[in-house]
Amino acid sequence: MDNRTLKQLAAPDANNEQPLCICYANPDVPFELKSRLIHLLPKFHGLVGEDRHKHLKEFHVVCSTMKQPGVDEEQIKLRAFPFSLDSGAKDWLYYLPPSSIVSWNDMSRFFLEKFFPSSRATTIRKEISGIRQANGENMHEYWEQFKRLCASCPHHQIPGNLLIVYFYEGLLPMDRNLLDVASGGVLGNKTPAVAKELIAEIAANAQQFGTRANNSALFQVQSSPMQNPIVAAAGASSTNNQRIENRLDELTSMAKQLAVTQTVQPYAQQTRNLCGIRCDPCHPTDACPSFQDSGFQVDQPVAAVFPGKPQYQQQQNNPFSNTYNPS
Repeated sequence: MDNRTLKQLAAPDANNEQPLCICYANPDVPFELKSRLIHLLPKFHGLVGEDRHKHLKEFHVVCSTMKQPGVDEEQIKLRAFPFSLDSGAKDWLYYLPPSSIVSWNDMSRFFLEKFFPSSRATTIRKEISGIRQANGENMHEYWEQFKRLCASCPHHQIPGNLLIVYFYEGLLPMDRNLLDVASGGVLGNKTPAVAKELIAEIAANAQQFGTRANNSALFQVQSSPMQNPIVAAAGASSTNNQRIENRLDELTSMAKQLAVTQTVQPYAQQTRNLCGIRCDPCHPTDACPSFQDSGFQVDQPVAAVFPGKPQYQQQQNNPFSNTYNPS
């Protein structure tokens, strides 16, 4: 060791490589994975929206077609499972401790613990208990959505009777009444197995036969002269354009009325201040030369201009007032 250089001492040793986490039972048995079967394996990338249980089911279906003499199905799954992982999921497999997986149960348990934590199961339980039928969603669509949600977490640990209750509480009033009538009064009087079978029959019937409203709407679309979707879209666009034009006409009319009002008000104010002596539109009452020559102030009281005279109320010379005298 003393004769080696620093570069040789720092170089990695291939003999110290960590072995794979999977420990095969009979490594000496000849086994070959066909390339055409490897391409049929589903791919799991470890993303949030991927269904973990569905991946395991699809993987089991493909592995059931791989038959090798002297090799059981469990060993086939252990050898083929790394080919079904990609991106971050494959990195997770390679970073597991060496020889930590000796059976398919270990592999599936490690896989679900990593990509299906308990927090995800808690979220799905809340979604199952709070499921609601959307407006416009028929019984079949709602039932299929409920089954997919339950299948995404097989270990939800919710009893079957509570599942029926959650499904029943989320129904719309019309479908709930229909289910009660079909059950002979109240669905609660049925056993969970009978209630589930009744719901499945009504959902299948809703899938086979649509509602009258949907059929009539479809008939109207088919019998309409505008069968071309482009023509129908053009008709809808022309209707919207007509509404916009009507609205613009209303706004233009309001703007014209506002402009007329702003023009008439100053003229009316000027007419109210028109002098009543000369009737000259060039000057108002407070700027009349007759008052200015005589030293009379319009704003002064009568007693200040004519002392000793009885005080009379000043007559208004406004031609628009009720006391105006043209003479």
